Amino acid sequence: MMAEDRVAALEALLFSAAEPVAVDDLAAWLRCTPEEVEALAAALAERLKEHALAVERVAGGFTLKTRPEWHEWLSQTLGGRRPEPLSAAAWETLAVVAYRQPVTRLEVETIRGVKSERALETLLARGLIEEVGRKEVPGRPILYATTPRFLQEFGLNRIEDLPPLSDPQADSGPGL
Repeated sequence: MMAEDRVAALEALLFSAAEPVAVDDLAAWLRCTPEEVEALAAALAERLKEHALAVERVAGGFTLKTRPEWHEWLSQTLGGRRPEPLSAAAWETLAVVAYRQPVTRLEVETIRGVKSERALETLLARGLIEEVGRKEVPGRPILYATTPRFLQEFGLNRIEDLPPLSDPQADSGPGL
């Protein structure tokens, strides 16, 4: 397959996939190396610069997304309802889970200083966190961590791409 055909094949694969596609899977399907997939994705991104779609690297793979400048128009045109925004408690809980994962409910509550059961339920229902096991301590509490959907929603390729926490000594508020 010629390079231009591979770029077109990559576009077709990403367009057909509902979720980000792993680089290794793309390499296998396109019969090339992961490094070549990276180059093909860059070529596709360049090709789409003047289009409403863009190639984005998220959750360890690639996806096609609508460019942000089209979101408002699409929402108005299609009448799509956005989900209710997360509460402050859910945002705080999500931050604790993201930066401290895997973490138990009690650990989240200790950091936040308040009960967090409802916030954890909301995050689980939205698919932003998941149960990843049990901690090997008495009572074997559930451990929570973020999901690939979390990475996708926040445009992260991997959890290590989260911005660094500020120095708790410099903050007047509670640190994570």
